[in-house]
Amino acid sequence: MKEYFKKLFLGICISYTAVSITAAVINAITGMENDNSNTLVMFTFCVIASIVLSLYSLFDNVSPLAMMIIQYVAACLFCGLFLFIISRYEPISPRGWFEYFRSFTIPYVIIAGVFYYYLFKEVKEQNKLIHEIQEQN
Repeated sequence: MKEYFKKLFLGICISYTAVSITAAVINAITGMENDNSNTLVMFTFCVIASIVLSLYSLFDNVSPLAMMIIQYVAACLFCGLFLFIISRYEPISPRGWFEYFRSFTIPYVIIAGVFYYYLFKEVKEQNKLIHEIQEQN
């Protein structure tokens, strides 16, 4: 369990850093400004995405494509719930909802791609070790 939380924390830190740097570069290029509430929303989205992605072991009996789609939909639902709660304190326009989900989808696809690449790489290494053990026996 300790190892799980260690990996989850590392994933959150890496994803938030990547998203923050990307947002900073985009804001510098376009001349836009970012306020603290957007930064907190980005952090919350990174936490939600990291938690949903870390639960991949729950989908062992599902095809990888279905797992990716289910995880994306689950992450969108949790982000939508978070935005719904936020909208009670600060209204979000219909266009704002679209922008928030677009802003979530692009980094999510990048984060998920990196996550699944390393997961695939780890599985290949484990398969290689299994074959080596089988050959030795």
